[in-house]
This record gives sequence, structure tokens and C-alpha cells, in this order.
Amino acid sequence: MTVDVLERPEAATDGELMFVTLTVAGQPCGIPVASVRDILGGQTITRIPLAPPEIAGSLNLRGRIVTAVDLRRRLNLPAAPEGQTPMSVVAEHGGELYALLVDQVSEVMGLKARDFEDNPPTLDQAWAAFSTGIYRLDDRLLVVLDVSKLLALSGEG
Repeated sequence: MTVDVLERPEAATDGELMFVTLTVAGQPCGIPVASVRDILGGQTITRIPLAPPEIAGSLNLRGRIVTAVDLRRRLNLPAAPEGQTPMSVVAEHGGELYALLVDQVSEVMGLKARDFEDNPPTLDQAWAAFSTGIYRLDDRLLVVLDVSKLLALSGEG
């Protein structure tokens, strides 16, 4: 399954920001639509010897090799339950494609810029290190993830 989200606008009218919403270990998250190249269902991932633990391996996307980053490991979370197939949110960083492995991708959601808040002091530090802020939804927090920080795998920026 491949969904092309490149054609969706980054910001809608009335100060709305567009996010691809996803779930990692039960936590709703959002990634700006402009950061997302593709959304893929279950993929064959080839392990890369001697890679850091958060690198799940690589996958083939239309003939291009894409590094797969396990967001559960990146966020210091427990491994996914046995048998759960991750979805991939493909993003570009430094001219390379990366697949962020997540538990589930939900929908594209427009949220008002004025409702965006800084990370609360109670947000776990592992999450706060990769988050630009939050949105308070009806019954939960949506953590907005910073793709550049998630993909700064060698300690850069």
C-alpha cells in the first residue's frame, strides 16, 4: 500500500497546519505533511550489520534503497508486540530517504496554528527531545514530531 501525500497542501486556509497523524506505542503523533514523501504498508526490511539499534534495516522503494528507522527504539520504547507489522512514513533528510517505522498511520489532519502549545514539562524527555510541541485533542495529546531531529542519527542537529 502506497499513499502519495505530496500533492496535499502544507497549510490550509484560516491558519491551519496539516499533519499526517500516526501512533507509536499508543501515543498519537503528528508529522507535518510537507515532511512526508510516501506512506507504506508492511515492507520487507533487510537488516544492516553493525548499524545502530534504531536502524531496523533498509527497504526498496521503487528501486531506491531507503533506511528504515524504528521509532520505538529511537524514542527508547519497548519493542512492538510480536507479529505486529509496522507501517512506514517516508521522509527525506539530507538528500536521502528514510522510512520511519510506526505502529499505525491514521489520517491527514488540519489543526489551527493558534492551538499549538510548547511541550509540557511532564512530557517524557525521550519524547521531548524529538518534539516541537503538542496539540490538545478532545481526549489525548498529539505530540508533533520533528523529522530532522528524529533523523539526526549521528548526533548532528
